[in-house]
Amino acid sequence: MARDRDPQAYTRPVRRIFVAGLVLLLLGVFLLWRIDSPRVERFRMALIDRFAPSMEWAMAPVAWGSGLIEGFQSYSRIYQQNQELRRELQQMKAWREAALQLEQKNAKLLDLNQVRLDPKLTHVTGVVIADSGSPFRQSVLLNVGSRDGIRDGWATMDGLGVVGRISGVGRTVSRVMLLTDASSRVPVTVQPSGQRAILAGDNSSLPPLDFLEKSDLVRPGDRVVTSGDGGLFPAGLLVGQVVQGSDRRLRVAPAADYLRLEFLRVLRSHEHEEIADPGDLISPPPGTLPEPQTGPSTPEPADG
Repeated sequence: MARDRDPQAYTRPVRRIFVAGLVLLLLGVFLLWRIDSPRVERFRMALIDRFAPSMEWAMAPVAWGSGLIEGFQSYSRIYQQNQELRRELQQMKAWREAALQLEQKNAKLLDLNQVRLDPKLTHVTGVVIADSGSPFRQSVLLNVGSRDGIRDGWATMDGLGVVGRISGVGRTVSRVMLLTDASSRVPVTVQPSGQRAILAGDNSSLPPLDFLEKSDLVRPGDRVVTSGDGGLFPAGLLVGQVVQGSDRRLRVAPAADYLRLEFLRVLRSHEHEEIADPGDLISPPPGTLPEPQTGPSTPEPADG
């Protein structure tokens, strides 16, 4: 009966021979690269010329991986630069709008050298303490109220554009109804065409323009400011820019950033003074003027 032979008895010597041969080969390569001789140098160069071009396929994954890493690093740098440019662009838009307002005001002042500004149009700054908005009502709460002189109907602005108006006043707080609220109706003027319209809130971020006289004169990108009609808002306050909605209606993108309302400026307003007496500028009704005298009058003699 044949004895069972252990497979390790054959593989172990072969493994030892292979390891020894590999060590000798590496040692020979090391010595070959270390020998400083012209013949050995020529042999090394011939060996490199023979095998180096054929090893490009082995270096291809390494080159692809290094290119991928460089591309990802470049994309990361471009993304950071893009975010910085976005922040700078937002700041530049605010400065541009402020410059436009100053330019327009300066032009009006130069044109009307004796213009008299309204000294009563001052403001009170409040902090937004709560956002009580809902799908059916959009408003915020301010930490200023009747003790600060706040009244219903006064306009509120952030640093750039109109936000809404005061729609409820308590002693220490007040409610601001936003322009996007469905109950909001504000008379506005579209520049430069001068078209008047009503900015009607519909609980969306882009309220539409209603009652436009000539909508073909209004283009996306036109500036929208308050008209001052009805005495609801002071005239000339920036509201936003005209855009065209998905429903093909002309809408307004508010200049105010409703997503980050922190501080609001409440503009103090006042009732217009009513003129009860027409004065001398308006002619009196016919028949009330005294008849002109054509000559010198002589006194009539007294009777008796």
